[in-house]
Amino acid sequence: MTLAHTTTERRLSIFVSPRPRLDSLTGLRWWAAFGVFLFHMGVLAELPGVSGLANYGYMGVAFFFVLSGFVIAWSHRDSTSAPTFYWRRFGRIYPAHFVALLIALPVFYSANPDASADWVKPYDWGILSLSIPLLQGWSNDPVVLFSGNPAAWTLTAEFFFYAITPLLFVAMRGLRARGAAVLAVVSAAAIVTYPIGKLKAPELFDMIPPPVARVSEYTLGVALALLLMSGVRVKVPPLLVGSAIAAVVVAQVFVAPRFPDIYLIAVFSKLIVPILVLLFALLIYSVALRDIRGGFSSYRNRVLVKLGEVSFAFYLVHATVLYTFLAIFGYQGSSWRNLGWYAVTFVVALALAWLLHSFVEKPCERVIRGWRSRHDAAKAAKSAGADPAPAPVAADPAAKAANPAGGAR
Repeated sequence: MTLAHTTTERRLSIFVSPRPRLDSLTGLRWWAAFGVFLFHMGVLAELPGVSGLANYGYMGVAFFFVLSGFVIAWSHRDSTSAPTFYWRRFGRIYPAHFVALLIALPVFYSANPDASADWVKPYDWGILSLSIPLLQGWSNDPVVLFSGNPAAWTLTAEFFFYAITPLLFVAMRGLRARGAAVLAVVSAAAIVTYPIGKLKAPELFDMIPPPVARVSEYTLGVALALLLMSGVRVKVPPLLVGSAIAAVVVAQVFVAPRFPDIYLIAVFSKLIVPILVLLFALLIYSVALRDIRGGFSSYRNRVLVKLGEVSFAFYLVHATVLYTFLAIFGYQGSSWRNLGWYAVTFVVALALAWLLHSFVEKPCERVIRGWRSRHDAAKAAKSAGADPAPAPVAADPAAKAANPAGGAR
């Protein structure tokens, strides 16, 4: 082995060394999905005094983006080619999206929409056709952005993130901790700069398509995973970070409106989104580090992990269930009796999510991953001049162990 080869192997070791499963991230993912659910529930039924808190549930999307970057980086192997990576992400995301889109269409579209149901739109096959290949999220026009299944615009961003990921990993391959730190700082700076830019130059920043505007959240997650993989492990108590997130939201909802003329509070309110995104990133880092060290984690209990495994399907169908109830029963106003509506809507959405997860998402992913694994095995065997060996599929224990990030997507 040449010195150059040895040096190259050392530089690539960040993506080849074994890494433990991080099941707490799967449990943590559930709470982000549940936050988005609470945010949208205000359309059907509100709870007096706490709706302001629920309104920040939409930040679960930013949490998803940061977590996605972290999980993708943590799970990456240099032996995975770019085409294989793309096929695996397609198998993970697209089948569930397509079926959820079919379920959503009769809820959000009609040949003769009722004017009183402003969420129901007339069929526009030109716009709807963008939802099939997940292109609708490139538009800032709400009619296009939220077309098809309104929740699916985030998948446009995810597919863009996936598209650039192999190039990002090539660029980061030999940089290790220093490069990861630079990526983290640049990503954090972009996250803070974007809302300021929208305030100072809205005509310019409003032109930026959502996937580009949100890519820094994904790259921040990638950077944090690379820092951990490079041995940068600063202990931060997850409880402390979670408490900080809760305190920031409570302060924004209940304190900031009382003192709008205080300069620091006004700045705090304008930067609430990047503050929360950075705290989310710190929470993901701290929880992952707790798992690595084998410490106790409430996010790792069996129920939360199972809920986290269906969280993607839950995210895809929850708005469809919610708006179905809205169409049938109407807006329920603001009352604590609405807790019943929250419970019923949650149970129905979770049941539908379980069906989508069990009979579409996982089986389709298993088939697509299995096909790609056999393709890669045959290609490798052909290169080596040997007969291809059977390749494990995603359901096999070996394949499951190969995903060190657990069920987090």
